[in-house]
Amino acid sequence: MSQALPAAGSVLQRSVAAPGNQPQPQSPEDDDRKVRRREKNRVAAQRSRKKQTQKADKLHEEYECLEQENTVLRREIGKLTEELKHLSEALKEHEKMCPLLLCPMNFVPVPRPDPIASCLPR
Repeated sequence: MSQALPAAGSVLQRSVAAPGNQPQPQSPEDDDRKVRRREKNRVAAQRSRKKQTQKADKLHEEYECLEQENTVLRREIGKLTEELKHLSEALKEHEKMCPLLLCPMNFVPVPRPDPIASCLPR
């Protein structure tokens, strides 16, 4: 049984002669094309890295702003909570001596929910 040699231009022969398997002499045009392609790729990579850095910088700035806003809002929550406590205490003191609440017509006490507990974040 004899083996047939692959025909010229067949897939097997092309894979053996594929670039990278055997170094082929390159023409000056090929060298120029390769240099231009590498330069173009280098510039594209620089653009991509710069864009990525700018995006990261923008996200960091946004993070800083949100942190500051969060701090301001937490302070405001604290101040409003203190104000709510103060006003609730003032209301309780007022209710003790309010002539409208002490009127005999108002015998039915109305239960009120604790205003501080219902307003605080959970």
